[in-house]
Amino acid sequence: MNTNNKPIKTEYKKQVLRILTKSFGDNISTNFVIKQDQKKSKRLSVLMEYSIFYGERFGEVFLSKDKSACYIIIDPTKKKLTFQTLIWDMRLVFHCIGLRNLKKVMQRESLIKKEHPKEGFIHLWYIGVEPEMQGKGRGTELMTQIIAKAKNDNKHIYLETSTERNFKFYTSLGFKEKSTITKLGYPLKMFVL
Repeated sequence: MNTNNKPIKTEYKKQVLRILTKSFGDNISTNFVIKQDQKKSKRLSVLMEYSIFYGERFGEVFLSKDKSACYIIIDPTKKKLTFQTLIWDMRLVFHCIGLRNLKKVMQRESLIKKEHPKEGFIHLWYIGVEPEMQGKGRGTELMTQIIAKAKNDNKHIYLETSTERNFKFYTSLGFKEKSTITKLGYPLKMFVL
């Protein structure tokens, strides 16, 4: 489902949330952001709800027709601070990150933003595929769609990943490794196309 900056239907939002929480539950970079305690799975859900909110307002949330794969892309030129985004940011801090983790997460975001391309780009924030559907071309189909959209908009695609098995996937699609952030205690690779 292509949202084109319109809020997505509740049933689609629930499916996107389910796919992303399954896909990113063990992700090193995601777990760096989430306060690690007995509420970890709830905190992951809050992070993904936050990401869907931002995708709806400042980019695109897409769910495949078979409802097995999704992505969230952000157009940084559309991002702006509003009362509603401030409320979501505060919710993220108190229900996901935690006050003790806030400084390290802010440092992480600062390091990532320094690596962003200077010219117009699409930020691939999340791409997820149902675990039982992985390896069947769903991710490639979504990436083909994102690449076509970026070419149509005459923009680069930027992403970061800490998942080693994804490095080869992105380079096979033509992405170039821009840099690696090593100051976080884990390698976070930046790719651009």
